[in-house]
Amino acid sequence: MSINLNLLKKICETPGAPGFEQRIRKVVIDEVTPLVDSVEVDNMGNVYALKKGKPNPDGKKVLVAAHMDEISFIVTHIDENGFVRFHTLGGFDPKTLTAQRVIVHGKKDLLGVMGSKPVHVMTQEERAKNPRTTDYFIDLGLPREEVERLVTIGDPITRERELIEMGNLVNGKSLDNRISVFILIETLRKLKNCPYDVYGVFTVQEEVGVRGARVAAHRINPDFGIGLDTTVSYDVPGSNPHEHVTKLGDGAAIKIMDASIICDYRMVDFLKATADKNSIKFQPEVLTAGGTDTSALQQFGKNSAIAGAISIPTRYLHQVIETCHKQDVQDCIELLTASLETMDKYHWYH
Repeated sequence: MSINLNLLKKICETPGAPGFEQRIRKVVIDEVTPLVDSVEVDNMGNVYALKKGKPNPDGKKVLVAAHMDEISFIVTHIDENGFVRFHTLGGFDPKTLTAQRVIVHGKKDLLGVMGSKPVHVMTQEERAKNPRTTDYFIDLGLPREEVERLVTIGDPITRERELIEMGNLVNGKSLDNRISVFILIETLRKLKNCPYDVYGVFTVQEEVGVRGARVAAHRINPDFGIGLDTTVSYDVPGSNPHEHVTKLGDGAAIKIMDASIICDYRMVDFLKATADKNSIKFQPEVLTAGGTDTSALQQFGKNSAIAGAISIPTRYLHQVIETCHKQDVQDCIELLTASLETMDKYHWYH
């Protein structure tokens, strides 16, 4: 069970708030350029890495999407004491902000902490309340004048946390969705003979409304679409079996549905058959909430696409301790690679 942890660490720890993906985009471009036939960036910031397939009379195309952005914040106000107020970019459970470090990306990167009212001076009513994001502020340890010199309203803010190994798992921030960025890069590295042109697209602004993938699907108009993203793994104490969605170590997840898509039955069948044929461990995924780029791949091409998704089981989603199993990651790479190399063998139009 061996994956390139140095590359994964670099991908996870590089900042890339929605709409501010410049740094992670550079990492992606540097990594994929030697692996593909061409690389382009559109006006929105999506990266298109094209691996050409065999000539086929119908000119069929496959789009595989993995979003580069991570849930983040944006500066909205600097108060008279230099404390920074913010707005969220993406979905947060407010209680996960307690005791966290962040990086404000101003004229230079500034390390800060999420502050809130100390429990010692809270009223009983305040202690009983669920926290809100507006209860928090960012302390940069600097006077107002210095903060205002370095920080501007609208600067992005990302979370600070390193990626670590933890037994058979990897743990850190932004595995949603940097683990998929990693899987797509490693798949492009392995791909040998594809029957169709494969567009590996590293999309922007997924966490704020699947925005980049819509543009990408419209531009490429793929015949087939495969989304790569994390999914819930609630296989922990206090959960019931019917709530797990997926389990760590049980293999790549093949999405059947989430709140934004019912995956094409043909893509689901194809991915399952490919996994079986290649002895790749997999598990079905039915997620009743949330959505991914997959919905845009299905709906926003001019002719729509036969679309589905390979999902990576992940514990503690949208926290700084997101956790994936290394073998599941390897299974996802193998399943995606085998699928892209044999798509012409399946009878799609039955």
